[in-house]
Amino acid sequence: MTKVVIIGGGPGGYEAALVAAQLGADVTVVERDGIGGSCVLTDCVPSKSLIATSTRTTYVRESQSLGIHIPGTATAPVRVDIDEVNSRIKRLAQAQSEDTRARLHKEGIEVVTGEARLVDPHIVAVGDERMRADVVLIATGAHPRELPTAEPDGERILTWRHLYDLEELPEKLIVVGSGVTGAEFASAYQSLGSDVTLVSSRERVMPTQDADAAEVLEEVFMRRGMTVLSQTRAESVVRTEKGVLVTLSDGRTVEGSHCLMTVGMIPNTEDLGLEEAGVRLGQGGFVEVDRVSRTTVPGVYAAGDCTGVNMLASVAAMQGRIAMWHALGEAVSPLKLSTVASTVFTHPELAAVGASEDDVRSGRIDGRSVTLPLNTNPRAKMNEVTDGFVKLICRQHTGIVLGGVIVGPRASELILGVSIAVQQRLTVDDIAHTFSVYPSLSGSVTEAARSLMLASPE
Repeated sequence: MTKVVIIGGGPGGYEAALVAAQLGADVTVVERDGIGGSCVLTDCVPSKSLIATSTRTTYVRESQSLGIHIPGTATAPVRVDIDEVNSRIKRLAQAQSEDTRARLHKEGIEVVTGEARLVDPHIVAVGDERMRADVVLIATGAHPRELPTAEPDGERILTWRHLYDLEELPEKLIVVGSGVTGAEFASAYQSLGSDVTLVSSRERVMPTQDADAAEVLEEVFMRRGMTVLSQTRAESVVRTEKGVLVTLSDGRTVEGSHCLMTVGMIPNTEDLGLEEAGVRLGQGGFVEVDRVSRTTVPGVYAAGDCTGVNMLASVAAMQGRIAMWHALGEAVSPLKLSTVASTVFTHPELAAVGASEDDVRSGRIDGRSVTLPLNTNPRAKMNEVTDGFVKLICRQHTGIVLGGVIVGPRASELILGVSIAVQQRLTVDDIAHTFSVYPSLSGSVTEAARSLMLASPE
């Protein structure tokens, strides 16, 4: 029986473990903090739970436009008990971790608590114990990057892992970094009632996302009262008597009650014995892998944020599955990043998959696109949704769907149809001839497909 040892119990690790057990391997997972890893315990699950609360808060505030009058909402802000919110978040995260651990146990997978290290490519050490392995998977994740001029103290200067210990809602929160993580927390805390300032080093927020989508979200942020400071960096963050003082690269200073630093991730690859075992680390300390999750050492694979391939839980899970399929002799398709769907869980949400409009404009792909605003969609009108759109991209002559972007409520759910189309190489004709519910937001996806189907290529 093949012996598999997995270092790290996050999505990359536990999904790999389930596949390996299904294929008949003897599987051990080593995790130092808890099954689910940081994704479940401190990052993805807690943040999306917080965002769910913030979204409900926004619905309450905006309910009057639907004829619902809640006492107090018109004259005073909705009161959010952040201590209660955080207690709920921690319970949910712990429950998810325990559910996952129970699933592993049910499948006969051994879980060892501790810190693991490679002694050589086929021996994993956990304390004084040595485990021999035919296959090793490194799935150790990553942690928030910290700046020496803005060292977190867990009280006023924070990373997102400190947020769930706050006993009071930040009165004036300064968020440094306007990527996906910064935008999500800025949006969430603004909805919860904080006065939010977002510091962006680029011309617009979320510079790696679709430009039209980022523009919509920035407009929403500012309309709801957020201050967005563009094209400037935080040079330093220091504690003051009542809060924090952020000094910017353009000489300005911003005062707040708290500062949240969202300036990237560092892979958890130190002190694992990787380089000593021959595993090559690339720039920034990320583990170098190919499209079937192999490292530079035979029998040693890696998955998830520690590889830096694409820091999404879904990608980590797929990398882990692919690693086990490959290692245990199953047929496997290499990871294809062009089919990965992603979401920014702001309010409204931004979801995207496949090729971008920038790919079309730059000539990298021969395609065409259409954008339909949601304010013309009947279901959107019923829900007072005025912000957002559906964008669909297809190949110029064949109409094969190459990508799409959706900005709106539950965009994370709506993107699945476009993802299937991209994965299965469906055409806009295929989508156009598919029934959608009337009225529905998804109807805008089929309408966009009809627009592209009827358009005459130039």
